[in-house]
Amino acid sequence: MSGKKRSPPTEYSQSKRSKLLKENNINCPEMSGHLVSTSKNGLSSKLTKPLPKPPAPINHTKPTTKKLVIKNLKEKPNLPKDFEEQTLVKLEEAVCAIHNSSCISYSLEELYQAVENMCSHKMAGRLYDHLTVKCENHIKQRLPKFLADCVSGIQFLHIVSSEWEQHCQQMIMIRSIFLYLDRTYVFENSSLLSVWDLGLRLFGKHLVCQGLVQGRIVQEVLIIIQNERNGEVIDRALLKTIIRMLCDLQVYQIMFETIFLRETECHYHKEGQQQVTSEDYTLPQYLSHITRRLQQEEDRVLQYLDSSTRKPLVLCVEKQLIGEHQTTLVNKGFDSLLEAKRLPDLGTLYQLLSRIKGGLDGLCTAFGNYIKKSGMAMVSDAEREKTMVQEMIDFKEKLDTIVVEAFQKNEKFQRALQESFECIINKRQNKPAELIAKFVDVQLRSGNKECTDEELDRLLDKVMVLFRFIYGKDVFEAFYKKDLAKRLLVGKSASFDAEKAMLLKLKQECGSSFTCKLEGMFKDMELSRDIMSSYKQYVTAKKLPSSIDLTVNVLTMGYWPAYPPVEIILPLHLVGYLEDFKTFYLSKHSGRKLQWQSSLGHCVLRSFFPNGDKDLQVSLYQTLVLLLFNDSDELTFHYIQEATGIVPAELSRTMQSLACGKVRVITKIPKGKDVEPSDKFVYNKEFKHKLIKIKINQVQMKETPEENQATNEQVFQDRQYQIDAAIVRIMKMRRTLPHNLLVSETCDQLRFPMKASDLKKRIESLIDRDYMRRDDELSNIYHYVA
Repeated sequence: MSGKKRSPPTEYSQSKRSKLLKENNINCPEMSGHLVSTSKNGLSSKLTKPLPKPPAPINHTKPTTKKLVIKNLKEKPNLPKDFEEQTLVKLEEAVCAIHNSSCISYSLEELYQAVENMCSHKMAGRLYDHLTVKCENHIKQRLPKFLADCVSGIQFLHIVSSEWEQHCQQMIMIRSIFLYLDRTYVFENSSLLSVWDLGLRLFGKHLVCQGLVQGRIVQEVLIIIQNERNGEVIDRALLKTIIRMLCDLQVYQIMFETIFLRETECHYHKEGQQQVTSEDYTLPQYLSHITRRLQQEEDRVLQYLDSSTRKPLVLCVEKQLIGEHQTTLVNKGFDSLLEAKRLPDLGTLYQLLSRIKGGLDGLCTAFGNYIKKSGMAMVSDAEREKTMVQEMIDFKEKLDTIVVEAFQKNEKFQRALQESFECIINKRQNKPAELIAKFVDVQLRSGNKECTDEELDRLLDKVMVLFRFIYGKDVFEAFYKKDLAKRLLVGKSASFDAEKAMLLKLKQECGSSFTCKLEGMFKDMELSRDIMSSYKQYVTAKKLPSSIDLTVNVLTMGYWPAYPPVEIILPLHLVGYLEDFKTFYLSKHSGRKLQWQSSLGHCVLRSFFPNGDKDLQVSLYQTLVLLLFNDSDELTFHYIQEATGIVPAELSRTMQSLACGKVRVITKIPKGKDVEPSDKFVYNKEFKHKLIKIKINQVQMKETPEENQATNEQVFQDRQYQIDAAIVRIMKMRRTLPHNLLVSETCDQLRFPMKASDLKKRIESLIDRDYMRRDDELSNIYHYVA
């Protein structure tokens, strides 16, 4: 071992050692030291053999702490004069061997120690520069291999990939040798690159980013991607290696991604134009194409592109295939998808357009336009009135399914559905409300056996959905009340439970004020049953004639529809029964007045025919006519009218039901569907029917045009009263009000739509009746007259 001799460790006394530790602020109860020696080549090395512990002094009274202090060498070891040159040559040989893929003459431990020794003696800067030059020269020598023209595109990329993988392996080996340089010198100098990063920068600068090489790499990669988009099978592993190389060299965005996205935009712009202008274009097919293309680009990112490209790439495809053709997607084929209820395609269209900013706005508008277009065709067609309500229910149910399943319950589409339905159902003023009321009447009649109670309840719920859209609910109320009265009085209601369920639905929707009269009708029917029970006891007690089973319904005029009084001629024995009931009722309820409504009466007649006896269920008018044939087999129209007192129009309907319907108990001369005043009627001796009980009173359930007109006129009259009351309330509270503000506030208070001209007429009427007056100077200002 060369150099100065190492002095043996000095043993201090207890007092001196304590003093030394105290001066150096050291608190170490016991330490092990290391010897420092000088190696053969003059480099310092550490020996791990600990110094021997000094013997502990013998102290029987109190033990003392053992401490050891190590001093540095008095002189720094000297290096050989050619140490730096020899070490650089050794390391250069190793680097060249790595670059040439040949065997290294030295062990990796020896090379690592050499790098460590140079760094320890402040030679790291020259070592780093020397390594940079060697690596740079080696990489420059490989450039001609990249510039060879005889190499095809795929071969060229394979060469680049091979060179890149070989370079990475070489730099890993070099970095393992110069790791100490990385961890000390490079770490302390932030401006320097690590050995690995240095290799990347040199490879990118002199090979990949060289003008011709860079352009060819990008061009060949784009060609391969284009081939894959055209359906060819490509080597994805090769592309993945090239793309990862660009990412590692930190030139991916600058060198490749920008050009790639520009080429992608051009490709899909051209492809989108070809698809939508093709003669074979169909919306479902194009939607499938877009979905497939988006999935392919997603797979492309997962397989070999960098993840940072995903968002701009998908946005590019969405813009060119969806955004640029958004109008075409909505206008060409969307209505047919809705008409055919193609939920998967509609869901795909919704999802694709939701990717585009504002894409759903156009789809929602087209959805509303389709509803209005299809709905108007149903509502405006007079020939479809009989099926309009059912068609509207089915249409609404279909659209609800589309909104829920295809449009993901989007609130915007739900609102468009509500607004569009509200628009179409109120397009024909009053008519839809009337038709809905008649539809409910048909469903609640006893003759309707097409559905169970549960199905009927679900159907009524769907009807209530349409009812909510109606502005003129008073029209519905008028027709519903009239039809309900017929069902209750003629006994045609399917069930009281169904009637009560419908009444409850209306009450929940419109409040108790809307249904109070309807509830009063049911109450009257219940009271009438109690009255008839008492009347039968009264008949038995008084021993009155009871050959006819008389049933009377006592109705409160305020609850029931207004029926005009009709004077008819009843047989004397029937008049006696009515007088007996009148005497009984007035004895129980003094001060009341009974008014018989003969148009609502019905009877069961026992009829005797040569082919068998029958029980005929007929109206009171039909009863009066048939009773006349007990005295004569042939009667004229004029005779029947004089004998019964029935008005000609009503008598014509009655005779038509008896002589021209399915059940013809009398025959008309001459034959025909229409009844004329000159016609004669003959008792039909040949009448036969397979049933014993036969219903002929269906004429009572049918609404005549006159009844329809009277109901509409009654609604109009009631609306005038409501308008007058609303105007007076507003003027009484505000005292003075301009015309426009009065119109606005009146419209807010009313439940039904009205025209400005109708409102103006009501204002003029109130002025004439001195409820209000015009201002003396400004004619458009009104003052309330107390």
